[in-house]
Amino acid sequence: MSSRTPHSSEETDPDEIREGITLRREQRLREVVKHRQSDVLLILENVHDPHNIGAVLRSCDSVGIMEVYVIYTADALSQETLDIALRGRSSSGAYKWVKTTLFDSVESCITAARERVDKIYGTHLNAAAVSIYDTDMCQSMGLVFGNEKEGITSELHQELDGNVYIPQVGMVKSLNISVACAVTLYEMYRQRAAKGMYDGDAAFDQALYDRYAAKPKPFRKKKFR
Repeated sequence: MSSRTPHSSEETDPDEIREGITLRREQRLREVVKHRQSDVLLILENVHDPHNIGAVLRSCDSVGIMEVYVIYTADALSQETLDIALRGRSSSGAYKWVKTTLFDSVESCITAARERVDKIYGTHLNAAAVSIYDTDMCQSMGLVFGNEKEGITSELHQELDGNVYIPQVGMVKSLNISVACAVTLYEMYRQRAAKGMYDGDAAFDQALYDRYAAKPKPFRKKKFR
């Protein structure tokens, strides 16, 4: 009988299958789970384009965000819209690794978000908005991105703790929502990485690892009222 252990010796075959997955896969999943940022939440409000939602999910997965809340209060939007986004090529399979929860009211979403994070910031450009480079993104926080055309609704804006913006020097001064999201999230990543928040010092989330290791289907969504 071999005396090899799954993580220690040079004899370990990374392609050896243990508990249904290879050791190489297990090590990869453990690294991903270790870098997840459980105190960050992304909120999308009435984002119409499924490609934008898919791209946002990819960015979230890339920087370790575990969950996205989606608010659909517009008549043209539905669970079907979200499902198209999750299955689309723009998500590149990120829907398997980022939990997506659908809400049909601002109130229910904010109530749930307040149980997850300490502060919620929007991306509405006004006189009080603060540059993302001057915002402490190492705190427990939610980031809200609004509709492609209208932005964040007034109802949701009233629930925010503040707003952030991306400095720009062009004529248009407008970024696609998925691009704006990626830029903001990577500033968050930069700040957190500089403070060692991706070093994996927090308690290992075994439940999340088990979910990932079970050859996940898409995180199913629940609609809250």
